[in-house]
Amino acid sequence: MNETATAKPKDAAQHHLHLSIAEQGKIHAVEGNHPEALRHYREALRMAVAAGAPEVFFRHYTQCVMESLELLGSYDEVDEFLARADAHYREANVQLSIQRRDHGSILEQRGALALKRGDAAAAKEHLSEAVEIAGKGALPLADELNGWLARGYAVDAGRVTESQRRHGTFVVRADKINRAIARPLPRAAVDPAAALRA
Repeated sequence: MNETATAKPKDAAQHHLHLSIAEQGKIHAVEGNHPEALRHYREALRMAVAAGAPEVFFRHYTQCVMESLELLGSYDEVDEFLARADAHYREANVQLSIQRRDHGSILEQRGALALKRGDAAAAKEHLSEAVEIAGKGALPLADELNGWLARGYAVDAGRVTESQRRHGTFVVRADKINRAIARPLPRAAVDPAAALRA
């Protein structure tokens, strides 16, 4: 995401700022401080929109928000977002393989969330459809979770999260953070948990 190279000087500074704040949010996320991560991501989102940044930034920051919400256990909120994304793909009737893989990954996430909530039936439905849409072998996490369900394993939220990390389905990973540009926001005047309600 190096959009700053072709931006005007003022635009470049604005883009660098939202990137820097988002990177600091990622640092908080990998340290397990998701309320503070959410505060940073949401400010980065606000700034990116105000700066007219390309949609790729909005999408990436939204993924970061959804991951932190999921790791905080806000499964219903995340699933509502994913359900809207799923509906968008169904309405668009996508055919390109990259679009089908993206649609499949949304269903894969919904299946993982269903497992974390203890709803094996919904998980089976989402995961099976994810593999059907994206193709066998395109979504290793869905393949693994489907296999566990087919063998009748009891799968708890911790095991699903560990599998998500192992398969690299989370976009926020310690080895992908650019710590050199990370910039923290001033301390919140209110409790950081308020970031969840923003």
